Amino acid sequence: MSNGDIFVGEVIGTAILILFGAGVCAAVTLRYSKARASGWVVIAFGWGFGVLAGAYTAAPLSGGQLNPAVTIGIAVDTGKWGKVWVYLLGEIVGAMLGAVLAYLVYLAQFQANVRKEGTTEGTADEPVPTLGIFSTIPEIRNWIANLITEIIATMALVLPVLAFGLTKGLGESGTTVLIVSLLVVGIGLSLGGPTGYAINPARDLGPRIVHTFLPIPNKGTSDWGYAWIPVVGPLIGGALAGLVYNAAF
Repeated sequence: MSNGDIFVGEVIGTAILILFGAGVCAAVTLRYSKARASGWVVIAFGWGFGVLAGAYTAAPLSGGQLNPAVTIGIAVDTGKWGKVWVYLLGEIVGAMLGAVLAYLVYLAQFQANVRKEGTTEGTADEPVPTLGIFSTIPEIRNWIANLITEIIATMALVLPVLAFGLTKGLGESGTTVLIVSLLVVGIGLSLGGPTGYAINPARDLGPRIVHTFLPIPNKGTSDWGYAWIPVVGPLIGGALAGLVYNAAF
């Protein structure tokens, strides 16, 4: 794969992933959305379908990694680091692009994210916080616990992804991406409660950058004090998964 193919594939695939993922979060979160308050299960499946669409689209060009933690895990296992920077750059750019596209899809809802004239504090018309649409927010802010959660959850993603490569039938049938998508849904349902399961540095960092600059009414903070957790945790988890896989398999 050429550097150009890898970059384009990762940009397109990651953009689709974030379009679906941030899109489902916007659908469930924003006022005047038909899917408002649909719940966590809808969010988990929305992200899973985002992986499905993004990875299948990017696979012919780049292999569809879409996640720096996966990229690092593969590099740790194989020892091949030469193209890692191309993957990482494509993933970050794609995540930012996907966040902008999701914003445009829900533009009217974001613009309506204001308190209606004549309402008072504490009513149902309070502006809806928007950071959770783009990036993860912990339910309990405990850096050690949050970091541990992201490390373990990312290992639960990357280690099976690496192991799927040993299952010849999955690759031949073309169902590897489908299985990974279901894995992401499972991680969201089982391990996503504490931190919102970033498990992907690009997925959190790219949209957080976009949230900082988008002209969203009443958007609130981008919470940069927490932003290192969903970057460092998944990178550690991906590297550990690569080490474990290399030693065990």
